[in-house]
Amino acid sequence: MIRVKGSSFIDEQGRTLMLRGVNLGGSSKVPRVPDGATHLRDGFLDHHSVSFIARPFPLEMADEHFGRLRSWGMTFLRFLITWEAVEHAGPGIYDDDYIAYVHAVVEKAGAHGISLFIDSHQDVWSRWTGGDGAPGWTLEAVGFDPGALDETGAAFTHQGHGDPFPRVTWPANSGKLATATMFTLFFGGNLFAPTVLIDGEPSQDYLQRHYIDAISHVARRLRDLPNVVGYGTMNEPLPGYIGWKDLRTTGGLVTLGACPTGLQGMALGDGIPQVVSVWRMRATRIAREGAVTVNEGRRRAWRDGRECIWRRSGVWDVDDAGQPRLLKPHYFAEANGRAVEFARDFYKPFAGSFHRAISAVHPGARIFIETEAFAWPPDWAAGDAADFVFAPHWYDELVLAKRRYLSFVALEFTSHKVALGRRAIRRAFARQLAWLQQGARERLGGAPVLLGEFGIPFDLHGRDWKAGNTRQQERALDRSYRAVEDSLLSCTLWNYTADNTHERGDQWNGEDFSIYCRDVRSDSSDADSGARAARAFQRPYPVATAGLPLSVEYDMRRGRFRFRFRHDPSVDVATEIFLPRQVYGRGCRVTVSDGTWELEPETQILLYRHDPRQSEHEVRVAPRQVRRKGR
Repeated sequence: MIRVKGSSFIDEQGRTLMLRGVNLGGSSKVPRVPDGATHLRDGFLDHHSVSFIARPFPLEMADEHFGRLRSWGMTFLRFLITWEAVEHAGPGIYDDDYIAYVHAVVEKAGAHGISLFIDSHQDVWSRWTGGDGAPGWTLEAVGFDPGALDETGAAFTHQGHGDPFPRVTWPANSGKLATATMFTLFFGGNLFAPTVLIDGEPSQDYLQRHYIDAISHVARRLRDLPNVVGYGTMNEPLPGYIGWKDLRTTGGLVTLGACPTGLQGMALGDGIPQVVSVWRMRATRIAREGAVTVNEGRRRAWRDGRECIWRRSGVWDVDDAGQPRLLKPHYFAEANGRAVEFARDFYKPFAGSFHRAISAVHPGARIFIETEAFAWPPDWAAGDAADFVFAPHWYDELVLAKRRYLSFVALEFTSHKVALGRRAIRRAFARQLAWLQQGARERLGGAPVLLGEFGIPFDLHGRDWKAGNTRQQERALDRSYRAVEDSLLSCTLWNYTADNTHERGDQWNGEDFSIYCRDVRSDSSDADSGARAARAFQRPYPVATAGLPLSVEYDMRRGRFRFRFRHDPSVDVATEIFLPRQVYGRGCRVTVSDGTWELEPETQILLYRHDPRQSEHEVRVAPRQVRRKGR
């Protein structure tokens, strides 16, 4: 049982836990029936009749996959579901067969000693707006025509664009009409679109109520499983238009591809063609590269008889020549005489409602506060945040964006500078993660922190990774893991996808982050068969410490591990350290500062019993050198 004490995860014996695991799984974003892999268009618009059963894998394969993860030392999961998976058939109609499947899979995880929290995943709102998450009926409920979003520039999807799908462009949907509108209505519809009603209910109240009720329905079914630690509020929630300072500019997470300004996006959605700037990623920055005319067919993103929400709200109109005219360029930037702040004014009230609803059906469950990537949580009083865990996301940005690993250069998002050299990069990454931890101390009363996402794409440029040459991937992933270790963080790696292939990666928008690949798997009896960059993620770490961890260091190349901690006099049990068989299977040399130790080869655990007469302790482990014949 995982509990919380102060800013630490602890077990029932009072030991400090360092949670290590993975996101399960990448293809859980899309239906299994019909196959929702984003390169397939057949059935895309028939969104009511889908099934997510067998995501992340068929139930009969659960023992194989959980056994593999357990052998890799991954005993904590961020388990992905989507709102669509639960409530795709229509408002208030839950897929109880899917929820029963989830219950059975989670129960299997518990049988393998694996705990988890449920992540209600979304990316840029839904599959029809270029991501995943919300059911298709949410778009129809506010007046959108899901089949018209690509052509009108309201969204940019793999299904609509086809192959090859430009990498890293899907986040640009955050600044396009469909995604921006849906998130604005979900978080701020009462303020910014008070006349928009769904079945007579304000859009914000309606959408939030259905979302929270759906996840509460899942929680009610899972509350009997002791390995379910809690529930994430929402993966990387977006502000939509909220806080957009000037609608004459572009907005959103990133500007890539054809990106209209706020006004242009609204005009395009109303069937008015626009000349839109096109942006491309260069060596160290994103630059404008020409323009393109969008929606020459003058199709509307709105269903017949439905007016553009923002035109009706007086944000824009057309002039006598039929051209768009912006009436309120700063409409979403201010409210009641002050600048709006998304996290404080909109996300926090939603998260509070989510917390109350989940606590009512699953008492004692932790609420994993998830924010925009690289962002602090809202500010809660310590008492109000007692059940919270901060679950931020962090990535090696240059590797993520450029699909290239360079050992001597990285980006420093906290200072917007380039870090040069291995030492500078290590310090920069440590600062980034320390900054996120500071957010938990200052905003959540010192709540525990679990890094909910980090990882690397495997499709790095110029590397023969399909043939098994993953040396660059190992180095890139090792660099990220070192940052996590330097910060003494618990973490769940992105990701493990059971049906990952070389051709289609994680089955979603061309992404390929999975540490497991079906094409690599050759021996079903070998737990390591199918692993990619295994040297980087099969790492030693302190599973349960009889005190406070002080430092964790691991040299992947040499297999050398060093762990220091200060013991807690009230904890009189052994410290457990995971020693992966891949690194130490031929034996190891263990050196301790004091006390005694013993190995449990079957569980890959080193049990260390410290001498209580000393306050600080150190454990060092190195692989035993095996002599080769002839030497």
